[in-house]
Amino acid sequence: MKSIEQEVRYREEEMRRRSSWRRECVKIGGIIIGCFIYTIGINYFLRPLHLYSAGFMGFAQLFNNILVDFLGIKLHIDLTGIFYYILNIPGLILTYKYMRKRYLVKTVITVTCSTVFLTIIPIASQPILEEVIANALTAGLIAGVGIGIILRMGACDGGMNLISMILVQKRKGDLSVGQWGLLCNFVLYIFCMALYDVPTVIYSLVYAAASALATDKVHAQNINVQVLIVTKLRDSKALEIEIMGQLERGITRWAANGAYTGNDERVLMVIISKYEINKLRNIVHEIDPHAFMIVNEDVNVDGHFLKKLT
Repeated sequence: MKSIEQEVRYREEEMRRRSSWRRECVKIGGIIIGCFIYTIGINYFLRPLHLYSAGFMGFAQLFNNILVDFLGIKLHIDLTGIFYYILNIPGLILTYKYMRKRYLVKTVITVTCSTVFLTIIPIASQPILEEVIANALTAGLIAGVGIGIILRMGACDGGMNLISMILVQKRKGDLSVGQWGLLCNFVLYIFCMALYDVPTVIYSLVYAAASALATDKVHAQNINVQVLIVTKLRDSKALEIEIMGQLERGITRWAANGAYTGNDERVLMVIISKYEINKLRNIVHEIDPHAFMIVNEDVNVDGHFLKKLT
């Protein structure tokens, strides 16, 4: 027969599992919405201009257009989404080998939804806006927001971003995620320049820049944040354990004294990504509703610091 303490612990654990399941369902819904927004930007604003997205999506467009424009093959459906899925298979295999299984599931959902939406959502026959640069900028902003939402939900949009994140996390080479992406795009746009013309490459670069800017504004995972937590708890171990357990971050603890009250206090310092602020705030408010938090954004961290790219 279970004791009262065991029953309470069991119920708390059950509530945590249910809460975690609900959060994951919400994230999957966000991934689907992000994929849909991304596809709208591509099929309604970018592709009617015969411009190219960055990364593996650009290569998928290129393969599809080579079949149609240069080989003269008549396609009953657009194969861009299917080519995109095929190009992502090596990255998904690496994800299965090196990354967390939850991240793999979300990324598979992302790539699959992107493929489905790219295939079933029709490409606009004419550019929606009159100016080419206006369409390119709008496509970049819309697609970037979609990618940012996907990343905020803990998934990856696939392509070179997926492979480069694995390489960076495993410390393969000295290049960053962005530098791997630039290398991939350099190769892509060299092919575009050889097959088409310079304006196609220039407007495609405008799209890529706008997309990257919008993605960074929505996705805050790469911004480091310093948080100082001032608590009057006599024993802050429960708070420290929850922070280290849920966020997997180290904590520096200082003993402090209130200048006005003279009361003993504790200051906990933790470095996290901006993406983790809300989770940290919830932990602190749950254990000590009277705690005082100071957040310094975009701090430069040198030394051993775990970059959570997933």
